[in-house]
Amino acid sequence: MKKGFIILFITCITLPISGQENLSLRKYQHVKLFYKNISKQATELCLNNNIPPAALLAITGLESGWDSGYIGQITGNILSLGLRKGDTELPALRLPRLIKTNKILFDSIEITKYSKTELKWEDRPESLKKDYRPKPIAGTKFQLGYFKNNPREKAKAQLANIKDFVTVFIGRKSRLVAYRTARKKMDDLVAKHGKEILLKEQTAIDFINEIGGRPNTYNFRETWPKKVIYIIKRAGLSQLTTDLHKGISFDKSWSLKS
Repeated sequence: MKKGFIILFITCITLPISGQENLSLRKYQHVKLFYKNISKQATELCLNNNIPPAALLAITGLESGWDSGYIGQITGNILSLGLRKGDTELPALRLPRLIKTNKILFDSIEITKYSKTELKWEDRPESLKKDYRPKPIAGTKFQLGYFKNNPREKAKAQLANIKDFVTVFIGRKSRLVAYRTARKKMDDLVAKHGKEILLKEQTAIDFINEIGGRPNTYNFRETWPKKVIYIIKRAGLSQLTTDLHKGISFDKSWSLKS
């Protein structure tokens, strides 16, 4: 995640947040572009699987830095899901870092734009993350910039990653008690109130607090739920997913609330 975002998240923990008045994250173009490509289909995937879509979208934004991390950009694994049996892993890589910006470069076309003196090559360890690139390049060191140059395929990979999260990773039969508990609570809410309850901001917040912030959860750090909830509120994700479910276009919903 970029340094500026880290500072922003640390600062926001102490700030009072009320309703949807302050949607400060919507002023960032990269946030808009990230959600525009996946939010509609991700919302329906979540509703079909009894997961609050606003919570899911907030997690993807935080875990990927809105798709700024090089592993997520290469693999489409924006949720940082670990390997399961049979998954194809992104291997260890040797990549250059642009000295001027400290940015890791992975696209061979972009790398050729710089001189040797502008780059510092480094060995990157095994990712331990699933590679969602298509066969036969998945799991290889070739065409690392495939998704950068094929945005439609990138969106498909990101949605496949989201599908794995809502159907397998955080499944109802997960070995982690926190996941099973969260899924049961969501299933019970839907049985009582219908799917619309999943679009409520408080439902998303409750789900986040169930799956993170303590040992043996998605992220054990106490600050993790606060950061995710901050994104839910400051990007207006509950209203966005509600609008999308109603058939309102992403652009219209985003602009109405910005």
